Amino acid sequence: MAYCPCGITAPLGGAESRLPRNGACFLKLAGGFAVGAFNINNMETVQGILQAAGDERSPVILQVSNGARQYAGRGYLRKMAEAASEETDVPFVLHLDHGSGFDICKACIDDGFTSVMIDGSHLPFEENVAVTRRVVEYAHDRGVWVEAELGRLAGVEETVSSRESVYTDPEEAETFVARTGCDSLAIAIGTSHGPCKFSGEARLDFERLDAIAARLPGVPLVLHGASSVPQEAVAAVNAHGGNVAGASGVPEDLLRRAAASAICKINIDTDLRLAVTAAIRTLLAERPETFDPRAYLSAGREAVREMVRHKIRAVLGSSGQA
Repeated sequence: MAYCPCGITAPLGGAESRLPRNGACFLKLAGGFAVGAFNINNMETVQGILQAAGDERSPVILQVSNGARQYAGRGYLRKMAEAASEETDVPFVLHLDHGSGFDICKACIDDGFTSVMIDGSHLPFEENVAVTRRVVEYAHDRGVWVEAELGRLAGVEETVSSRESVYTDPEEAETFVARTGCDSLAIAIGTSHGPCKFSGEARLDFERLDAIAARLPGVPLVLHGASSVPQEAVAAVNAHGGNVAGASGVPEDLLRRAAASAICKINIDTDLRLAVTAAIRTLLAERPETFDPRAYLSAGREAVREMVRHKIRAVLGSSGQA
């Protein structure tokens, strides 16, 4: 049994999923905090995220990218989420991150995911509307929540890439949601994908955020590309043979401000990757005799746990909300 963040149970089993079709689920959480959406790739990541959620009594979202599905196999991540649901009582859902088209969204819905994201942000507006509407119709018939995206983030994350940002237009956002019926909307206000987010001063367009929120009352807004890229993790990676050059992220005070206002869901991936890599590289450098994967993967799992706990406290503000 998995759970949606507002406490409504949602079995991980296809047509039985019962995630709400409107904004009620996330809006119950809109009270000065956001829900963290953390990408998973393996057992240790799942365990670390949910251990942190239990420590902090916080709801969380487990996100699966297309790359993660290809890496782990179609069924493994879902089965790990099912297994995790037997070990924790904190609310969580299983979500497809950056679904590139109808087919992958349909596959994940049929596999029992409790929500999916259709990312048509790279398409012309009318094509984005069309593919999003198609996914919404299929998902809502099966009780599954749909996140869409309008506007485009710069940067690279697996198969998602863009050389430039296109900020979300508030008027277009209102039209897009009305025509597609999507349940939540990822918007572009200055974040970007990957570890190198800003060439100059970091800035988020809060005026634009407020304008979008004013036009979409009751619609949960989502922030992608929101890793802060902690420099201590970058330094640890580079000190032990890595080469993560020019990495910089979104300052956490800006993310906390967004979470305290209109943003209901914040995606975090790069920071977990850096935490795991730093922990494993450090352990192997300090204990070169280590060859048992359980030793260094345990270090990675603990690094995920600590990173997620920190994000829940300092960025999301969701401690005690489960």
